[in-house]
Amino acid sequence: MRAGANRTGEGILPAQAIDALTRAGGILPATPYASDQIQPASLDLRLGQRAYRVRTSFLPGGSRTVEACVERLSLHAIDLRPGAVLETGCVYIAELQETLALPPGLAASANPKSSTGRIDVFTRVITDRAEAFDQVAAGYTGPLYAEISPRTFPVLVRTGSRLSQIRFRSGQPRLGEAELAALHARTPLVNVAAPSLQGGVAVSVDLSGFDGLIGYRAKRHTGLVDVDAPGQHGIDAFWERLPSDGSASLILDPGQFYILASKESVQVPPDHAAEMVPFDPLVGEFRVHYAGFFDPGFGHAAAGGTGARAVLEVRSRDVPFLLEDGQIVGRLVYERMSEVPATLYGAGAGSNYQAQGLKLSKHFI
Repeated sequence: MRAGANRTGEGILPAQAIDALTRAGGILPATPYASDQIQPASLDLRLGQRAYRVRTSFLPGGSRTVEACVERLSLHAIDLRPGAVLETGCVYIAELQETLALPPGLAASANPKSSTGRIDVFTRVITDRAEAFDQVAAGYTGPLYAEISPRTFPVLVRTGSRLSQIRFRSGQPRLGEAELAALHARTPLVNVAAPSLQGGVAVSVDLSGFDGLIGYRAKRHTGLVDVDAPGQHGIDAFWERLPSDGSASLILDPGQFYILASKESVQVPPDHAAEMVPFDPLVGEFRVHYAGFFDPGFGHAAAGGTGARAVLEVRSRDVPFLLEDGQIVGRLVYERMSEVPATLYGAGAGSNYQAQGLKLSKHFI
């Protein structure tokens, strides 16, 4: 058994296994990977040469290809090579540079990258004959596409832009409640002695304030966000700062987008990966966290992440909703890695949010 591998061999593939899968032909990139494209437990997906403005979102279902659906629903094609603006309120389907030829027994799931979710770009990966978004069936062979819909800011993208990431999974590595409790006893997953573990580790919102701020609310009618230009956009041109007023609460306005932070410090041990799952709408009229992957080493002291909060991307639904300090807003599910990644989150390139508190995406200064 290789060092760091679990006993069953099931689990989320680490970076070195993603590299091996690529060399074996399970992933077929149109061009060589960027140096930081393979993350500790996921692979960034790159936009290809073309996108299509479509009339509506869709799923192909069990018998159709994405290409056939696009031919029926496309309004016009867009060349991404020189760069293109994707407008708010519109739906686009983009070709991705990575094609899959997965072996039997290996499935995958996708999520927006953290920086994508934090600029309120709604994106989902679609496969041919898909009956669910962001899910790749075991043994799938075929192309990948991204559905992209900017919600708040118009964005500038181009061939090679990375909005989504994909994880590869063998078996059923998700931990149940008893396994979560045992793992938390060995390595605290949050800085709470006895967290709620039903359906995942509970995460609550911190509205007590970070240096006088409880969060940010996105402005409307702003300029472009270039998704490939970190540190090039002024915060005040895009965001309204929300000062702490002593109430430890926030009324979410319908249709508005907020960046908040968790009260708990989150830790992902090196031999596990985590994901923020959609929160139950029955307990509140809001959605939290488009971007759900937390890599091995996130918040882990050995990777320089002690005290890392989960940044919460919050959008209210149809009515105003009162959010209060300490209210549970999401849950983290943990999965076993098939082996420990060669490089943990925070120890290599592309780890922009290690040891974070309340933090906007890397695009803003």
